[in-house]
Amino acid sequence: MKKIKEQPFIKSLFFLITLSVISCGGVPETTISEEKAFSVEEVLEMVSTQNDITRTLYTKAIVDKGKAQGMRFDEDWRKDRIEAGPLPALFLRGISNSIRRGPVPLGLYLGSDFPVNNANKFEGKQSALFEKIKKDQKPQFFYDESQQLHTAMFADIAVANACVTCHNEHSQTAKTDWKLGDVMGATTWQYPKDSLSYKDAIDVLNAYSKGTIDIYIEYLNEVAEFKESEKPIIGERWPEEGNYLPTAEVFLDSVNKLSSYQTLKILVGDK
Repeated sequence: MKKIKEQPFIKSLFFLITLSVISCGGVPETTISEEKAFSVEEVLEMVSTQNDITRTLYTKAIVDKGKAQGMRFDEDWRKDRIEAGPLPALFLRGISNSIRRGPVPLGLYLGSDFPVNNANKFEGKQSALFEKIKKDQKPQFFYDESQQLHTAMFADIAVANACVTCHNEHSQTAKTDWKLGDVMGATTWQYPKDSLSYKDAIDVLNAYSKGTIDIYIEYLNEVAEFKESEKPIIGERWPEEGNYLPTAEVFLDSVNKLSSYQTLKILVGDK
């Protein structure tokens, strides 16, 4: 099977939002781009919402439903002879790596007080703030003086059985009694400026969308190389219907439909 490449015609949600604002009699794009500014907290909340929806969709609709069809997901999914897809945490890491390779100065990583990889364990100020997040699940914002970066932490909640089972059964786990609804960790986002123009905000959101496409296409290309496992049929159908996987366009379109309303409200100032 020929490897799938990122298609230049894939439209991000955020360009579509701009068009919808204009078509509904909103502020012209040029005016918004030049005059509308957002605080870094607002933009990081927008991209965090996009991340929550993306990861929940991937975890529930791809990993959970895929496992029920016999699909495999493994932390060593990139290794030869392992025919599997990325676990949810590695899907996030793939997005983070894509953002890091691009021009947008957006940082993203996942941490916890009981991580599988000890390198992801919170320390110092983040550890103290994470204790607050575990109690009320409210985001925490602060300025990291050591890195000179505005930082936001958002609760990472166990939303599917795949999250709980993987962590409880992992050979390196420090905690074996995770359950659905637990705050398992926090996604941490960083950005150098305290405010962003409309264009800057669009760049941040598009960088995240590109990361989603990059890692998902990498997964589909891995599937194309399967030699021993039955290859899922890639198209418009999802694992809940059988041995199927949606294309990257179909996957991102579903994310966009789920997240567009909340993002649009912030972009046009309706909070």
